[in-house]
Amino acid sequence: MLRRVGKRTHPPSLVRLAERTARDAALVRRGELLLCACSGGPDSQALCDVLAHLRGRLGHEVLAVGVDHGLRVEAALELDLAAALARRHGVPFERCRVEVAPGGNLQARARAARLAALEAVARRTGAAAIATGHTADDRAETVLLRLLRGAGPAGLAVLPPRATSAGGLALVRPLVGARRADVALHLARHGVPFATDPSNSDARFLRVRVRRELVPLLEALSPRIVAHLCDLAGMLAADEGEARAVAADVAAALGSSQAVLGRAQRLAIDRAQRLGRRAITVRLSGGRDLRVALSPLRGA
Repeated sequence: MLRRVGKRTHPPSLVRLAERTARDAALVRRGELLLCACSGGPDSQALCDVLAHLRGRLGHEVLAVGVDHGLRVEAALELDLAAALARRHGVPFERCRVEVAPGGNLQARARAARLAALEAVARRTGAAAIATGHTADDRAETVLLRLLRGAGPAGLAVLPPRATSAGGLALVRPLVGARRADVALHLARHGVPFATDPSNSDARFLRVRVRRELVPLLEALSPRIVAHLCDLAGMLAADEGEARAVAADVAAALGSSQAVLGRAQRLAIDRAQRLGRRAITVRLSGGRDLRVALSPLRGA
């Protein structure tokens, strides 16, 4: 007797989405240590829970690290939630304190201080990468923020699954293929407690207005706008990677890792590559000509 196999009626779990991203983007190898950035908020709590669940499938180890910026009294209690979740899964937990002076651009400076603290722990413990809880919604919102500020293509190639920090350490984002709703469902399903940072609802911050006003408006016009914006960021990140590879080829051809092309030369190379040409000759300072072999862009 034949049985009809029905279509799947429920979306993949957050664990499955994270596993897919980890495998597709080669975020971690068996035996490596992942440093999980924890704050006690919903995204980082979900990340810690998911990474702990995936240890058996991917073979990695997890170290949870919470950073207190000293900006809110509640932060210490929020990190207590993160520590309790880590204990539940048998994950080691470390707590760091950084000082961020009051003043302009406070959020950006706090993020920089937090990353520096995480990098210091990663180097000390030999962690292969720092994992953060960015989601697809975060990626789409960041694309819109960059557009509002006039960024070009390179500036829109934001929050890829894997990147390298200014300090040279790997940054991985296992949840970047999941929506914020997937995170909320996971937290409810697994009974994971979390705290809410009031700054995430403060309309004085442009990101909050993008999240609460602009994204819902765009979703009313195009329900898949978040996926489209993430796809755009991914395509631009791929193009940026190709451009860096070309720059490396040029440096090698010049026999110097210090070779720097001017804007005109870079634009000429970029245009030739997009037109599918196999090589281009560019004029360098001093009147020297350089023949550059080009590879086709992925997806071209």
